[in-house]
Amino acid sequence: MRASLFTAARPGGRIDRPDAGTGAIGQPVQLGLADIGTPLFDATFVVVDLETTGGSARESAITEIGAVKVRGGENLGEFQTLVNPGVGIPPTITMLTGITNAMVMTAPRISAVLPAFLEFLGDAVLVAHNARFDVGFLKAAAARLDLDWPRPRVVDTLALARRVVTRDEAPNHKLGTLAALFRTEVTPDHRALTDARATVDVLHGLFARMSSLGLTHLEDLATAADPVPPARRRKATLADDLPTGPGVYLFLGPRREVLYVGTATNLRRRVRSYFTAAEKRARIGEMVDLATAVRPIPCATPLEAAVRELRAIAEHEPRYNRRSRAPHRRPWVRLTAEAYPRLSVARSAPKVDGGASLGPFPSRASASSAVEAIVAATGLRTCTAPLPRVPAAGANACILLELGRCAAPCVHTGTDYAERVARAQRVLTGDAGTVVQHMRGILARLSAQERYEEAAARRDQLLAYLRTAARAERLGPLRRARQVLAARRGTVGGWEIVLVRYGRFAGTVVTPPGRSPMPAVESLRETGEQVLDTDTLAGPASDEETALLADWLERPGTRLIECDLDAADGPGWSVPVDGAQRHLEDLTG
Repeated sequence: MRASLFTAARPGGRIDRPDAGTGAIGQPVQLGLADIGTPLFDATFVVVDLETTGGSARESAITEIGAVKVRGGENLGEFQTLVNPGVGIPPTITMLTGITNAMVMTAPRISAVLPAFLEFLGDAVLVAHNARFDVGFLKAAAARLDLDWPRPRVVDTLALARRVVTRDEAPNHKLGTLAALFRTEVTPDHRALTDARATVDVLHGLFARMSSLGLTHLEDLATAADPVPPARRRKATLADDLPTGPGVYLFLGPRREVLYVGTATNLRRRVRSYFTAAEKRARIGEMVDLATAVRPIPCATPLEAAVRELRAIAEHEPRYNRRSRAPHRRPWVRLTAEAYPRLSVARSAPKVDGGASLGPFPSRASASSAVEAIVAATGLRTCTAPLPRVPAAGANACILLELGRCAAPCVHTGTDYAERVARAQRVLTGDAGTVVQHMRGILARLSAQERYEEAAARRDQLLAYLRTAARAERLGPLRRARQVLAARRGTVGGWEIVLVRYGRFAGTVVTPPGRSPMPAVESLRETGEQVLDTDTLAGPASDEETALLADWLERPGTRLIECDLDAADGPGWSVPVDGAQRHLEDLTG
């Protein structure tokens, strides 16, 4: 089989990354096969066939082993021997294979043959037609001899043939039928070496067909038998020129519109998986079928990739991404600026000087649930009509006054409504205990009355409040910090240094091992993105981006280099001991 039927390996090399992030530097490294994949042309295969005394690996024994080692279409060696099975060969097997008891009488036992075969196999890929049969016998023999089975990568030509050879071409997928279809140099005759030689030609013929489907690397064979549409497999070439480092990938549609955004620690390998694996998600399969190109955004580190993924989703709002879309439209809960304030759900972040607020919430439903919990604990009015400072003559209160759920400032001026507003302001800015204490009382009463569905609804309201309040407690100091510089040890030495300004990722740098990181720190400080604080409580970064940075900063081993956060900006980088996070942990375990 000519080598032209294989895809040649692409030369490796350093990849320039002009958009990898401010200050991103790194060292060129030798990529491993796990990173770049192994082209079929460069892979070594050992094609094996066995003859046995029967069909059960547990009850039968091997009578002959034949194997051929090939790489790039070239025959590198052959292995053949009869094996004394230690038992008689049934006449039906002799009629099929031509191997008699007399022929194996002086042959070596499997205890001598199997170690030699495993040495011949080495670290090559093991190939067989109906591999379950042949590999099953070899593993059973190794187990009886107390030999360690090397667990090679296995390719089954029968499974590959079922995927790429149609019934119109061949009535079945037996080795003899496939040999005739691919016009092998030898005809299978139920002798191990002959059948192994025929299987080599069948393997090469299958590879030739699979290359047109985008199956060009050894790693593709693991999913070659999966039910992936041929048109989708052929698109695997879209990943060929992608870098192998971390980054973001954008699937583009026919009009160059962004269909989907994702992130990966290895861009090429991740994108190839969309075309060579059986994608179970119907929407993503539909997206892949529409895609005409993939645009990579190489990044210096996985953290940068995760941040840039969020920004790309927010910018393009691709229709096949379900999460992280439109972060600027997530709701907030705030106190209205009225004579008698109430809680309102706003679709944009309130101004810094716009009064007490809490958010952003993941959805309007969760914001409304939190409002229910806060109202229950504070007694704020829930009617939406604007109320004058002095009740109008003849004003009437609604049913909530009779139910004891509202102070009714619409008709009573001498109420404690100002105290209720002050209590709500504290709840929105960190006093979670007030809500928790009140809601626990409600839950206890409902449970005692066996009103469990109502209790569950009240519990969900409390959790909706606590989850967002706890997130605000955790991310608030980072949003207020004008500059945070921190570092972590790299996986292969050196340092990963990150710059954060007002909760926004402003740059990163990776220093090589054995060098002082301080020059890189100074460079990052000077060249990092200039971030200006905003006049809204949301700050210049999305909540998810700030949360990613907080996760990275809070991991064990992170070293804080600099934190520019004045005491006048708040209580410093801290979380209240009796804050929402503690109450949330108590409720959720």
